[in-house]
Amino acid sequence: MDQKIQGEEQKHTTPPSSREGQGGGSYLPILQVGDVLLSPDILTERFCCDYEKCKGACCIEGNAGAPVSLDEIGEIEDSLDAVWADLSASAQSVIDRQGVAYNDPEGELVTSIVHGKDCVFTCYDGENCLCALEKAFREGRTKFMKPMSCSLYPIRVKKFSNGTVGLNYNRWDICRDAVKKGQELDMPVYRFLREPLIRRFGQDWYDQLCELAELIINN
Repeated sequence: MDQKIQGEEQKHTTPPSSREGQGGGSYLPILQVGDVLLSPDILTERFCCDYEKCKGACCIEGNAGAPVSLDEIGEIEDSLDAVWADLSASAQSVIDRQGVAYNDPEGELVTSIVHGKDCVFTCYDGENCLCALEKAFREGRTKFMKPMSCSLYPIRVKKFSNGTVGLNYNRWDICRDAVKKGQELDMPVYRFLREPLIRRFGQDWYDQLCELAELIINN
């Protein structure tokens, strides 16, 4: 099997290429922790968001919104009153017309977008792009932060019919500064995403992931 778990749909990105592991340049197979399959790139690649450089470009680039679950759509709808004034008139119009989410060409539920690319929940502080949902959450105005797919980026999640979950590391050119910063800080992807990975899969699962990473690094 390729290092990229088969069946994953790409959002806001071009398809990633298969790459060699950092340690010694040897090829690593798909890994498994519990019922979760994951690309070894999540352990070997470095990444740390550099907001000062990208200014939140991932919210306004790409050709589809962020993947969302039905439960998350409900949470977003419950948060609309709190964030409505932060949204652009164009975003409000899109939401009035089609709601907070839609089915993309692959049939996956994603957040609605404006002008074919911008997430409707984008807001601005000067030239800096912010998530209106996360802004409201951090200000104590809502209980929902943002879709898990956003919190987990650059990891993308694929759910399979047998209940197995696949995790891929997603490469995107606009995140090149994040890759550079991650290399400077020696920050592996799974360490950078510690908190959202624990929220999604639990502390025990994350501890097992760290143990697996240590085994791979030491070998």
